Amino acid sequence: MSTSSRRPFLAATSLVALFAASACQTGRPALRPAPGSAALPDHATVTAALRTIVKETNGGFGLPMWATIVDRDGVVHTVARSGADRGDQWPGSRVISAQKANTANAFSLPGLALSTANLFAATQPGGSLFGLQESNPVDTEVAYGGDAAAFGTPTDPMVGKRIGGVNVFGGGLALYGKGGVLLGGIGLSGDSSVADHVIAWKLRKALGLDFVPGGVSPTKDDNMVVDFAGGISVSGWGHAETTPAATAIVEALPKTHPIAK
Repeated sequence: MSTSSRRPFLAATSLVALFAASACQTGRPALRPAPGSAALPDHATVTAALRTIVKETNGGFGLPMWATIVDRDGVVHTVARSGADRGDQWPGSRVISAQKANTANAFSLPGLALSTANLFAATQPGGSLFGLQESNPVDTEVAYGGDAAAFGTPTDPMVGKRIGGVNVFGGGLALYGKGGVLLGGIGLSGDSSVADHVIAWKLRKALGLDFVPGGVSPTKDDNMVVDFAGGISVSGWGHAETTPAATAIVEALPKTHPIAK
């Protein structure tokens, strides 16, 4: 067999091996990325931006963070962490970050962005969307499969799989490219729910994927609306406060980190 004739065979063999390795991790092959996924940032870009942002004042405890990005089909594109080791962040927050990314993508549209924070009030007992958080369960095989040593690395076992899950507190945002093209979602977890939202907002800005076409907040975007108190949200899209200082940071986001136009 000539060298030229062997190349297609070797390429095909490598592709089969890649899908076989993926299937061994979670019992199923990786899914093809959605159209537009090429515009999503790579692991190194997300990690570098995340590590810079967590050092800022974000209204929380200043803890290490997990960040997950999914494409428009809900397939995990990137799982990153700000800490050097997987145990530096709350282990449970890895899957929560993926839930948030999935939720923001799943319940946002090309013309209307909804953050996970925007869903908080309506999903409380008695709310119009109560039970939404049970509607799209996490795929536990994807969430907990694979080698834990790879969590938060470019080869995180969730990458290439559809995670599912719904989370209804701050930290999840839809990702929009230029022209308001909806590309997927990003989820942050590892600190207070309000700080998670702040960090997600700043990270989306840093990645250049904040061309938000419209939303339900007073500033017509998907910012957190901190007006939930005593079981009532005046706007209907509200979120509970953690601290007054954190609320001030959230309310200033449209000015300190304005969405792209």
